[in-house]
Amino acid sequence: MIDAERQAALDKIAAEVSVCTSCRLHRTRTKAVPGEGTAATEVVFVGEGPGFNEDRQGRPFVGQAGAKLDALLGSVLWSRDEVFITNVVKCRPPENRDPEPDEIAACAPYLTRQLAALDPALVVTLGRFSMARFNPGARIGQVHGTYRQAAPESGAPNALTFAMYHPAAALHQGSLNDTLFRDMLGVPAALIEARRLRELATEAAAEATHPTRPEEPAGESESVPSDAAATTEVDTDAESDPTDQLPLF
Repeated sequence: MIDAERQAALDKIAAEVSVCTSCRLHRTRTKAVPGEGTAATEVVFVGEGPGFNEDRQGRPFVGQAGAKLDALLGSVLWSRDEVFITNVVKCRPPENRDPEPDEIAACAPYLTRQLAALDPALVVTLGRFSMARFNPGARIGQVHGTYRQAAPESGAPNALTFAMYHPAAALHQGSLNDTLFRDMLGVPAALIEARRLRELATEAAAEATHPTRPEEPAGESESVPSDAAATTEVDTDAESDPTDQLPLF
């Protein structure tokens, strides 16, 4: 039921994006590109904006950069059907130029709502414009291949973010290809850590709501009802091969 509610929210956002006229990009688009993937995922990939092929098809990452992203996902035994993929701006900037600040701001509420619907554990940022949304002030050359807590105002305050170069960067600078694949190998481990931190936060919240009673002297303790909730165990296999944690949902 939760996944159905998430999908309904995503569909509503997509319908709004398809007819959006909030910034100048709508004047030159063929199709808006809301994003695609499963509502059941814990992982969201956020790129910069649609390119030529994406603008024609209305789908994210379907051109050469999309083929590179598919290969990156395959390198950790994932597929695009197991994640959600979107962009900071939902319409193609003319000639694939960088999105302007006001264009990013106009699209920001859509991305915020998508993140709220999905509540991801991990957001993988693809490129500097996406990274700036979740970790303002960071420099991609310094933080790529690492993860950190998302900025509260990003729309995903309960997620970790993992910074990567945009897949298109490797098409223009071949030396980044190995870097992209090496960084991608760290994404499953970041997801495991995000799950661990979420579990700890859930346990802390439960403890704050229902504090553990002090230990009572022997012989004076009350019996525990047989239907008492079991304590959730932290995954002890966090040091194992990250791909052992798949599938994602």
